[in-house]
Amino acid sequence: MRKLLTGLVLVLVLGTLAALGASAYGDHGGRDKGRVRQVTVPEADRFTPFALQIRAGDSVRWVNNDEDNHFVVSDDAFNTAGNRGTDRQLSADGGTVVLHFRHPGTFVYYCKLHARLDAFNQPVAPGPDGGIQDANGNFGTPMSGVITVLPRHD
Repeated sequence: MRKLLTGLVLVLVLGTLAALGASAYGDHGGRDKGRVRQVTVPEADRFTPFALQIRAGDSVRWVNNDEDNHFVVSDDAFNTAGNRGTDRQLSADGGTVVLHFRHPGTFVYYCKLHARLDAFNQPVAPGPDGGIQDANGNFGTPMSGVITVLPRHD
């Protein structure tokens, strides 16, 4: 009986150590394929949510529920999470764009129809040539967003 208990304890300890070792070396048994998070364009010129946190290995799907076309354009002056040079159309009434993020960093983006970059690469409302000015002289909020990619959580 004592040998059986010792053997059982040894099997449990070795099994636990093997599982910990596999996790430390990145063997996830196919379970870590990343999540898909979503940003929507509701029936207004904005990305919802504006700010999103994901993990390295995750993807983001943009869905356009508006009746107008929009774009997902990367602000490469600030992007450290990959997908530099992104300039993808979100077609009206259900168009989608999916980007995969492989490493930590920041992905700043905007819609080129409803924002522009100023001299400091900051998204601003289109201005006099394309924006609608309110009674106070403001041209509204730029259609932009930011994704923060955190390290993979293993």
